[in-house]
Amino acid sequence: MKRKSHMNWSWIIIVSFFLLSIIDFRFGIFGFVCMGTPIYHALRGRGKIHCSHYCPRGSFLGRFLGKISLNNNMPKWMRSKFAKHLLLGIMIILLTISLIHAKGDFNKIAFALFRFMGVSFVVGIMMGVIFKKRSWCTICPMGHATSLIKKHQDSKKKSELVHLK
Repeated sequence: MKRKSHMNWSWIIIVSFFLLSIIDFRFGIFGFVCMGTPIYHALRGRGKIHCSHYCPRGSFLGRFLGKISLNNNMPKWMRSKFAKHLLLGIMIILLTISLIHAKGDFNKIAFALFRFMGVSFVVGIMMGVIFKKRSWCTICPMGHATSLIKKHQDSKKKSELVHLK
């Protein structure tokens, strides 16, 4: 089944997230939705469909950085599996530490998510200006996590097929 892409307008979601979170940082709690949606799609067996059809961050980067991007290629080491694993690990550790420090306080959790999303958004914009506009998408921890889930699901299916023979 072919899915319709929402990339031409989904950038509105991330802009709304940041505007609402600036007005009242408690809206930062919706950062869980931003991080959970790609994982949901991956667990449903849809792989990285979020990246190609829905991602608000990728939509924003693709739509607004084209004219100001220097269009340089990213260094090979930044695209390596090691770099992607490292970035995913660092992001998980930093988010975990922030949530532990929040000690269950809703306001602190929401602010931690807002800050986390904001920093990664700024890094994505900087990468999009220095390198190609959607360079962040190449190393995105959520995209990498979904590809790891897909690999695990595929290897699980393969082993089940081997056992059936």
